Amino acid sequence: MEPEPLITIGETRAVLDRLRAGGRSVGFVPTMGYLHDGHGSLMRAAGAANDVVVASIFVNPLQFAADEDLDSYPRDLGHDRALAAANGVDYLFAPSVDEMYPNGAVLTSVSVADLSERWDGASRPTHFAGVATVVAKLFNIVGPCRAYFGEKDFQQLTVIRRMVADLSAPVEVVGCPIVREPDGLAMSSRNAYLSPDDRAAAVVLRQALDAGLASVAGGETDPDRVVAAMTAVVDEEPRARLDYAAAVDPATLEVPCSLGPVTRLLIAAQLGQTRLIDNCEAVAPIEDRPDR
Repeated sequence: MEPEPLITIGETRAVLDRLRAGGRSVGFVPTMGYLHDGHGSLMRAAGAANDVVVASIFVNPLQFAADEDLDSYPRDLGHDRALAAANGVDYLFAPSVDEMYPNGAVLTSVSVADLSERWDGASRPTHFAGVATVVAKLFNIVGPCRAYFGEKDFQQLTVIRRMVADLSAPVEVVGCPIVREPDGLAMSSRNAYLSPDDRAAAVVLRQALDAGLASVAGGETDPDRVVAAMTAVVDEEPRARLDYAAAVDPATLEVPCSLGPVTRLLIAAQLGQTRLIDNCEAVAPIEDRPDR
């Protein structure tokens, strides 16, 4: 059964408030559309833990810089409805830009300092303020819920968790594992931009992460050496241009002097005209953990 469409903010609030008043829990999956099975996994997780699943589809102009791909960002609402239906979504909120931003210019911005300023934030300086602003707005529209985000956008997930904590939003943020293609490439709507040659080369991100994992598993605690292992893999792929590789504390996204028990490996690279990101968790060998 196709999800029931929700077009306006008022309608969405009324429907979800009525469901909660009847004792039903709400799982929320915010997306920008052009859905794939990574999104489907979030929807399935929401359905497993909640009585009602609502997903949103909104290509948010606030998180795109002037030279980025807002106009060309892939869109296919028919496909998205079908995928949402196949993954148990009950309601699909797909507002227009005018519905979300009826006054045109948005004078209020939500910014999560520090966490937003490095890595992707350094490459895309306005991006996370746009993300935090629209997610805060969506949380205000949807109301109390569990909200599901993929770990592929790990910095985004960290920013949103901190925003929710700092603002005491009535939302439980749930991070879900990355879903990958058979060759290891993380699923992303932007993969559709890749030429066949760039798509074949894009597996270098996963390979670089694997090199970092092997370094940590071998007992390396110097973040610079772990990053060097990742960088060396990307340098061998002529079609890839590294933006950054990092080994960071997963809570602060800062580079520690020495890696702790759990590290997050981050990477971003340009393949042709397409910028891709990926990450993974690296766990130190038990005998090398500083907490032992």
